[in-house]
Amino acid sequence: MMSSPTKRTPEELLRQVEAEEKYARRGKLKVFLGYASGVGKSFTMFDEGRRRRERGQDVVVGAVQPKTSAELDDLIRRLEVIPQKTVGEAPVMDTETILRRRPQVCLVDGLAYDNPPGSPHAHRWQDVEQLLNAGISVITTINLQYVEERRQEVERIRGKRVTVSVPESFLRQADEIVVVDAPAESCRDRADGSGMDDTVMESAAARQQKLSQLREIALLLAADVVDDQLEKYAERHGLAQTWGMQERILVCVTPRANAARMIERGRLIRDRFHGELFVLYVGQAGISSDDQIALERNLALARDAGAEIKLLHSEDPVPAIIDFAREHGITQIFIGHSLDERWWARFTRTTVDRLIQHAEDIDVKLFPH
Repeated sequence: MMSSPTKRTPEELLRQVEAEEKYARRGKLKVFLGYASGVGKSFTMFDEGRRRRERGQDVVVGAVQPKTSAELDDLIRRLEVIPQKTVGEAPVMDTETILRRRPQVCLVDGLAYDNPPGSPHAHRWQDVEQLLNAGISVITTINLQYVEERRQEVERIRGKRVTVSVPESFLRQADEIVVVDAPAESCRDRADGSGMDDTVMESAAARQQKLSQLREIALLLAADVVDDQLEKYAERHGLAQTWGMQERILVCVTPRANAARMIERGRLIRDRFHGELFVLYVGQAGISSDDQIALERNLALARDAGAEIKLLHSEDPVPAIIDFAREHGITQIFIGHSLDERWWARFTRTTVDRLIQHAEDIDVKLFPH
């Protein structure tokens, strides 16, 4: 329910005008995110560039991956390419030439590259940021394992380490993010080592499970970016202050789940929209002393975040959560998922499905740990 409009202060109006002007001057960022190699993010990006050019937009290619397929080469030949510079033995995007050329859109295939020592910027994503600040829109690609804050989780699943990364905070500036999806069987190892382990000992089922976990992480990251887009839109247009928009976040914790990320995300949304944050634990009899200690640790995080904490008891957590959410006007429910198989340590897939089914108009977000 919307409250009556409130009069904004001159300072609030000035901040809104400044935010709108900055947004208008800055180029737009679109990211094609792949959860594994072989999903087709490069082809999708260059094909969009081709379509934009055919519609009359001024499009150039700023960076191409070292190894490409014949199909991809055919697409790239239809576009204007700004040749990359070679510094030492490393290909580097020629940012200065792109800035002088000033296209409407620049395609950058492979966001997660480090520049050689002595370059104006240490990382390619910083070159892209320079283009955006100059008013040039950028469409780019990145694989999930190169997102800094997700690296450890992805490395655990893939069994491979990477040495370069892009901060998630940069991706959260994107105006659009697209998870490029593909059947698991199309995701193969690549020469750059960015694919999945595919040894003789690994079964097809195990590989499918890994890819499903990676896909889930990518979708959650994309959802977080969309949330940030909505928040920034509300800030630029003064919606939160004018119409009293309010989010009521319900974080459901378990003893073993890592609740820190869920609670922090809920706190940020609460503070941005002047909303409310609830942390709920649905307990059942018979948890061990270690689980009780772990639960208290999670509840301590909730207290530090200023959340309203509720402890309920039920043999079935789903109706307890839904009833509480309806009673308190909850708009988003956060639940965690860990690898521990015991019911008190995680929400099972069946529980998640039932919760989503009964939540109806309430957003349910899953945070894998």
